[in-house]
Amino acid sequence: GLPTLTTNCSNNFGPYQFPEKLIPILILNALDERPLPVYGDGANVRDWLFVADHCRGIATVLDHGVVGETYNIGARCEKSNLEIAHSVCSMLDDLAPRSRGHYSDLITFVADRPGHDRRYAIDPGKMESSLNWRPLETFESALRKTIVWYLKNIPWANEVSDRDWTDLHYGAESMASAH
Repeated sequence: GLPTLTTNCSNNFGPYQFPEKLIPILILNALDERPLPVYGDGANVRDWLFVADHCRGIATVLDHGVVGETYNIGARCEKSNLEIAHSVCSMLDDLAPRSRGHYSDLITFVADRPGHDRRYAIDPGKMESSLNWRPLETFESALRKTIVWYLKNIPWANEVSDRDWTDLHYGAESMASAH
């Protein structure tokens, strides 16, 4: 058979994340003074993992994992969506203050998606015990790096958010057939 290694991960975030995802949309909407959408009551919980730590985890599995095994790569960093929104706002208040008020003033609760899971989390115990792997970044250090990256790369985010860019890189026909 084919020698395989399988990894599963928790929610990733970091530079170059497509702007439709929670953390980038919070950052970019805040900077544009637009509402910061939080689903339902904001209590949905996710385990958050910085993308560079995820990449290190994959490399660790490739280098030291046992063929046929599955490894969960997570950060043991469970936070509610509302906590994420407040963390982003607080950090933006420090890094790029608004001219009036605080970014948290922009938090807006929106209707929850039907069937939206209340919690996504994985147990990275096997990564920790078998491969001696743990994330290097704290949530706060990773979030700061992410926000600083977006502050320096707003043109990129605007470009990939543009419908023409999506059509060019993913093809309007393939996008239409996917729906």
